[in-house]
Amino acid sequence: MQVQVNTDDHIHGGESLARWITDECKSRLSRFQDHVTRLEVFLSDLDAGKSGANDKRCRIEARVTGRQPVTVTDDADKMANAFIGAADKLARALDTDLGRVKDRNGRETIRAAVAE
Repeated sequence: MQVQVNTDDHIHGGESLARWITDECKSRLSRFQDHVTRLEVFLSDLDAGKSGANDKRCRIEARVTGRQPVTVTDDADKMANAFIGAADKLARALDTDLGRVKDRNGRETIRAAVAE
């Protein structure tokens, strides 16, 4: 699973922030590594450097093999909280999206676009 981190001009942290996000993504979303090819993480400060309530935004887009991309967004006071909230939302969204591929008995459905 490849992780790409994008930030706006008002987010500081550089390489250490990108490394932390990559490590957290891989550990929090490890159970989806067979299905997700790439994660794109977008970090932004909505108030452009001024402090405010819920002014940090994290958007994560997951590229899932054979499926449409799944995107989630979370806002918080701190960038770490926004990222963790978005990662948790992504885990729930991927559970829902990938769960639709299987029926109640765990078999693949006829609607699944599986290329083998």
